[in-house]
Amino acid sequence: MSLERPPPAVAPYHPPPSYPPPAVAPAQRADNRAVVALVIGIFGLVLGLPFGIPGLICGPIAYFVGKSAANRIDASSGTLGGRGLALTAWVFGIVATAVGALVSLAWLVVLLFAISGPAPS
Repeated sequence: MSLERPPPAVAPYHPPPSYPPPAVAPAQRADNRAVVALVIGIFGLVLGLPFGIPGLICGPIAYFVGKSAANRIDASSGTLGGRGLALTAWVFGIVATAVGALVSLAWLVVLLFAISGPAPS
């Protein structure tokens, strides 16, 4: 009985690949319309909460510009980025319009009660 250990196994040598590593794709620039639509949507939502009318004005603008930017990004074959921004602006436009309509209606009801005064006796 021999107590000798066999030599450790050596991992096979793999030479490095002969081709260069893949190039990193350049970052896509975001479509300017998507950024503008997002800013308008946020502006409409923030000002639409207390006042109402800015949401009614900025909401549809953000909706249509965001939808246009998303279609433009889809048609660019990958050269434009920012689809997430465009869709977010689109949703903010819908929300700003709804909030603006509800707040404007509430202000209108408050105004009508204020000017109606007490009923004559």
